[in-house]
Amino acid sequence: MPVDAFDLIRDGFDALDRWERQWGDVEPPAALDVPAARLAAALDEYLGRMTAPPTGDAPGMYPFHHPRYAGQMLKPPHPVALAAYAIAARVNPNNHALDGGPPTSVMEKEVVADLATMFGFETPLGHLTGGGTVANLEALFVAREETGGKSIAVSAEGHYTHARMAGVLGLDCALVAADGAGRMDLDALDDTLRAGNVGTVVLTAGTTGLGAVDPIHEAIPLCRRYGARVHVDAAYGGFFRLLAEAASPPPGFPTEAFRAIAEADSVVVDPHKHGLQPYGCGAVLFADPAVGRHYRHDSPYTYFTSADLHLGEISLECSRPGAAAGALWLTLKVLPLAPDDGLGPVLAAGRRAARAFHDHLDAAEHLTPILAPETDIVVYAPLADSLGDLDVRSAAVFQAGMDAPEDPVFVSLFRLSADRLRQRFPTITGDAPAARVLRSVLMKPEHEAWAERLAARLDALAGTVA
Repeated sequence: MPVDAFDLIRDGFDALDRWERQWGDVEPPAALDVPAARLAAALDEYLGRMTAPPTGDAPGMYPFHHPRYAGQMLKPPHPVALAAYAIAARVNPNNHALDGGPPTSVMEKEVVADLATMFGFETPLGHLTGGGTVANLEALFVAREETGGKSIAVSAEGHYTHARMAGVLGLDCALVAADGAGRMDLDALDDTLRAGNVGTVVLTAGTTGLGAVDPIHEAIPLCRRYGARVHVDAAYGGFFRLLAEAASPPPGFPTEAFRAIAEADSVVVDPHKHGLQPYGCGAVLFADPAVGRHYRHDSPYTYFTSADLHLGEISLECSRPGAAAGALWLTLKVLPLAPDDGLGPVLAAGRRAARAFHDHLDAAEHLTPILAPETDIVVYAPLADSLGDLDVRSAAVFQAGMDAPEDPVFVSLFRLSADRLRQRFPTITGDAPAARVLRSVLMKPEHEAWAERLAARLDALAGTVA
């Protein structure tokens, strides 16, 4: 049934009103009073900024909720998640310690166990984070401690934060070449492992550029041969693991790669992407709970209300919103982690949308796809004879889509190397090192019904700038 977040929030706030009254009446402090005129003016300005169109000199808000927005990895949270977050945020629990949020801390442990089961981890240690960057930092911190400070290796197509986090941790970072599909090249990985002091290899389950999935099932045995630890960055693509257990996995889906995540030492995933959660909600999971010893510390004023594990004892972050755990917990109760129920069909719809979008572009007059999507990201380009012309036309289509007064469409740009582009377009000329192409993220289930319309609209726009 359709869910109205306002109804849920109202019911939740009514319950909180009853709960608060149990503790006795409290006179609202005058210091928290707000002049009505000031509030009205401030709220009017706030709503004006939040709903301003994305045109003109001032920054405007993009329609993230609508399928005509297919630019970045953005979409509104599910109404259930929004309501649960708002209800918990009114109390404002802090999941650093059980002292700060007993119920939401328990909820966090439960959702972490659910995520671990999805990935095939049997006895994991883990917790929620503010997002994938912090989650990856924690995984690499533990990897540093486990490997004695040896370097890490990550695909050249992996997220840029790995090299940055390696710098924060004082680790060397080797970039491993990718193949023509954007996946880590295993021959290059073999060379890197053979030649260096690599202690940890980062494999990516869904790159943020191309949506590519590294051959995890083939890379892990190679890493083990050299004694290397394996961390999987599934911040973007992790929930696609559900489709690997579908009765009939989608055509061309990297089922074996996703199933092999179970053999990794650690994995991160962002529920605030495909888990339908508000930002920020990431998670880090470790296969071996013994790595919790690397977090060991004490606090003079927390950890006293319970002898059970406090989440702050296994986290680099201290204060963390209990509302994030509550929102994910309620969401997974009504939309479970299953291939054919709950979140599974949501992921499947996005991937079908990407495949349909790709196929329509393949038959287009002015645009052509560059790679078949493994997840829900599609990269494509205007037809062009030179790298320079390709770059200019891509930017022109991108801008024309946003500026269209009656039928706008919002996509993004992605820079590809000249070598990669020549693999796809062997006759293209020019000596530029790279060129921009177009990129769309079809992560909303609403995109499935719009795939053909979006492709046709973009093709028409490309025709106007040709």
